[in-house]
Amino acid sequence: MSPDVSDSMMNLFFLRHGKAHPRGPRWRPDRKRPLTREGEDDMFDVARGLQAMEVAFDAILTSPYARARRTAEILAQVYQSRKLFETSHLVPDAPGKAMVDNITQNFRDARGIVLVGHEPGMSRLISTLLTGEDGMEMELKKAGFCKLSVEKLVFGQCACLHWFLTPKQLAGFVKKNK
Repeated sequence: MSPDVSDSMMNLFFLRHGKAHPRGPRWRPDRKRPLTREGEDDMFDVARGLQAMEVAFDAILTSPYARARRTAEILAQVYQSRKLFETSHLVPDAPGKAMVDNITQNFRDARGIVLVGHEPGMSRLISTLLTGEDGMEMELKKAGFCKLSVEKLVFGQCACLHWFLTPKQLAGFVKKNK
């Protein structure tokens, strides 16, 4: 898988976990809350849509929470990739700087990385990379996908937004290519 970037560019893809069971006593602690059956089905459609778009990446980094981990596993399964890594830097409300530091220290040669995590942390990190601040109003929908590119990844304004897609849009790419 060789991502579509120039020699000095890195693509960062942000994938929010799919639809999960509601919070409640059955799923305590919250990190154990899994995807619903619909959430899993939607994620397979999203992953196939990304494949139809010829999205390529070198690694998948995921929150260890069950719903994010399963989302990442589905993406890895569809892409037949074994490059899946858990990181606590993608748990809800983890500081974005720690994730950026993790990438620059451990994945600096990657041309494309998928980050699978939660809101509001994903939108805050996207905002910081685009504007230098974490307050840009946006919401990455469940199973939504965002593509940024960077020449040099730093915690601050360094990225260019390529697209911000909903799960319905991504699933539509599969139907178009059938």
